[in-house]
Amino acid sequence: MNSAHRLLALAVCLTFSPLAELSAQATVSGTVSLPPPPPTDVIAKRYNMVSDGSTLTPSPPIAIVWLEGASTSDSATPTANAEISQENFVFEPALLPIQVGTTVAFPNHDEEYHNVFSYSKAKRFDLGRYMPDEKPVPTQTFNKPGQIILRCDVHEHMKAVILVLETPYFTSSDTEGSFTLADIPKGEYTLKAWVDTKTTFEKAITIDDETEISVSFD
Repeated sequence: MNSAHRLLALAVCLTFSPLAELSAQATVSGTVSLPPPPPTDVIAKRYNMVSDGSTLTPSPPIAIVWLEGASTSDSATPTANAEISQENFVFEPALLPIQVGTTVAFPNHDEEYHNVFSYSKAKRFDLGRYMPDEKPVPTQTFNKPGQIILRCDVHEHMKAVILVLETPYFTSSDTEGSFTLADIPKGEYTLKAWVDTKTTFEKAITIDDETEISVSFD
């Protein structure tokens, strides 16, 4: 067998090998049924996380969608940090999905004291009161998965949510509830969709030979 034939045979083997099959990746897309927008008077107050007393909902409503499964827990530790600022007396963004191990900075951009604290089970902390010129900017590293509710003890209306996830496969929907997750390897997963602090939908999905999968949470 000459060298050209050997290269062709090698290419055929690689194309149909189990390794090539494992490297196949898919796109998962769909829609999430979102709650109705908050009343106009709430929007006028620029509250970007609204509460009915026990449940926090983003304003405007969006969903956080992610995959859980065997292959997601083996993914690399995140390399990028994240930020939630305090500006115009709101947390921005008011909803932040991150991977376990991410460090989040909390800069104050208002000319007034702010404070960031949480009593959530996944992360309990209190950064104390600080002005915008105080350095270094306070940070927290989130090493456990879960839902973190943030508050400011100076301004009662300020609230935000961090979702700490054990997967790199997550995304935010648009305000119509549409989402797309790309480059997903083969496997069995649970697809989850968070819409507020009390509601998370989930569906089991299997990614095999299909490259486009559509899922809806109605």
